[in-house]
Amino acid sequence: MLDLCGRESDIAAMRRLMLLRHAKTERAEPGERDRDRKLTKRGRADAPLLGAYMAHHDLIPDLALISPAERTQETWKLLAAAFAKPPKATTDERIYNASADQLMNVLSEPRKARALLLVGHNPGMQDLAVELIAAGDAAMRERVTEKLPTSGLVVIDLAFDDWALLHPRAGRLERFVSPRLIATATE
Repeated sequence: MLDLCGRESDIAAMRRLMLLRHAKTERAEPGERDRDRKLTKRGRADAPLLGAYMAHHDLIPDLALISPAERTQETWKLLAAAFAKPPKATTDERIYNASADQLMNVLSEPRKARALLLVGHNPGMQDLAVELIAAGDAAMRERVTEKLPTSGLVVIDLAFDDWALLHPRAGRLERFVSPRLIATATE
């Protein structure tokens, strides 16, 4: 594997961050709390599709950190069902509607996971992705900057072995996919 400078690097010294925006969600009903919103029919179809894509491409996290909102929890359950052995998952209150800086603080805590999945919300997820990405395919980076759609997955490789070293522009965009992009690629 190449590091950000194009040199061979030790895979053990790498970390992989996967940022997933929850699947398509229904609008809030009058009097309904935002965190109680559920997935739409499309969202319930998109999450397993993305899970199958991740399993097929070996994008399986060691640990998933998930917002407590109903839509993120439901997204995770549908996505995780695609993995032969679902990874450990933790619900973290701090992810709900967090800013990029708040998410950076959550991610930079010490943990052993080499591949980490964060399931959360916009605008914080997209802002974090844009803040972290320093390299990678230019067209793909531009698409991430323009929009992180529901069920959008951003995969960022980081050339260090300690989450505490996470900082802006630390990563290389490895891929950006969504159910729509997956469908277009298979047509």
